[in-house]
Amino acid sequence: MIIKNFRLNIVLRVVVLGLSITLLFYLLFYTGLYASIIVIIFIIIFQIYTLIYYVEKTNRDLSRFLSAIEHSDFSQTFIDTSLGSSFKNLYKSFNKVIVKFQNTRSEKEEHLRYLETVMQHVGVGLISYNQKGEVQFINNAAKRLLKITHLNNISSLSRVSRNLVEKLFALQAGERVTIKITDENDFIQLIIYATEFKLRDQRFILVSLQNIQSELEEKEMEAWQQLIRVLTHEIMNSITPISSLASTVQSILKNNKDEKTSPDSESLDDINSAVNTIQRRSEGLIHFVNSYRNLTRIPKPNFQIFKIGVLFERIDKLMGAELREKGISFNVCVTPESLELTADPELVEQVIINLLINAEQSLGTKENGEINLTASLDERGKIMIKAADNGPGIPEDVLEKIFIPFYSTKKNGSGIGLSLSRQIMRAHGGNIRVTSKAGEETVFTLRF
Repeated sequence: MIIKNFRLNIVLRVVVLGLSITLLFYLLFYTGLYASIIVIIFIIIFQIYTLIYYVEKTNRDLSRFLSAIEHSDFSQTFIDTSLGSSFKNLYKSFNKVIVKFQNTRSEKEEHLRYLETVMQHVGVGLISYNQKGEVQFINNAAKRLLKITHLNNISSLSRVSRNLVEKLFALQAGERVTIKITDENDFIQLIIYATEFKLRDQRFILVSLQNIQSELEEKEMEAWQQLIRVLTHEIMNSITPISSLASTVQSILKNNKDEKTSPDSESLDDINSAVNTIQRRSEGLIHFVNSYRNLTRIPKPNFQIFKIGVLFERIDKLMGAELREKGISFNVCVTPESLELTADPELVEQVIINLLINAEQSLGTKENGEINLTASLDERGKIMIKAADNGPGIPEDVLEKIFIPFYSTKKNGSGIGLSLSRQIMRAHGGNIRVTSKAGEETVFTLRF
């Protein structure tokens, strides 16, 4: 019968070992059986070895358990051999931990498959790669977009576009770029956004690629339609009276030619008035065309680092006195006072003055009129400049149109001031936004 209880097994082994040692000493001191002595010595050594091996069973099981955890080999099981309650509890704990690891790995694999399925089915192209350009993941949308079946390294995209490869290697986390890719039959406009993450102490870049060509074409068409409406409106306003007056003058001259008489004083006055009107309308049309030309000739910004407080002081000297004479409270504030901006100070000054003039005109003769010019940092740490007035506000249907070239609600307005301001801000990599509450305030915000 095989004895399986660990404690009893140890006790029996120790007793047998003790008896063997006693027998050895008896043979040494009381007999001359040297052959038996040698045999007993080998038996004692064997017993000691087997005892140590048996005692170290716990260490071997623990080593096997840790090795299974290290190599994620969760097929290992620890069977209860009835070596006693302590071994039973130990093996039960080992098996529980392995089952727990098995369940955890299964859950992770399920989550990974779910995530991969989602990423493969999203409409935005996704590519992740390391610093060497080795691609770890690419979804179906990216393959369709780039017209490839597989991708092992970003460098392989050189056959699609060398510029694309250069952009992808140069991308920094949080950077957004656009790139145009052309082939023999078509071209696409991609917007690429990058983010960075670390996995196993290795840096990876995850980029999203989206084709915005159709959206750009739609917006471009919409912009052209709006511009054409404004252009045709302004041109027709000038051409129609010019054509009518020219027809009138031609009719007078023809009548005099048919009658073979010189124009009388009344006809001459009519001709003179018509020609003067034609001249004024022609000059107005020329001014309109020149304004359009100016709108398309934005100077390249001369970037400098300057204190916004100094810029505001200069603007206050230019416009502050005039505004206060009209009863308008004009306040400037920079927080913090040492706030500095990297931009073209003259172009930024031009934008702010334009906004202040608009604010002044919107206030008109209102009592307690107020204009506040402020500069501060937004929640993202970006510099923003606000020009706010407590005028009548801008109607909602007008808010969407005020940045359209030549659109103006003023009788004598050119409609290029705000459009010019927007182009200047875009040249600085920033933007201009407007919010308005009817009867309360209008706020123009410049973000750099």
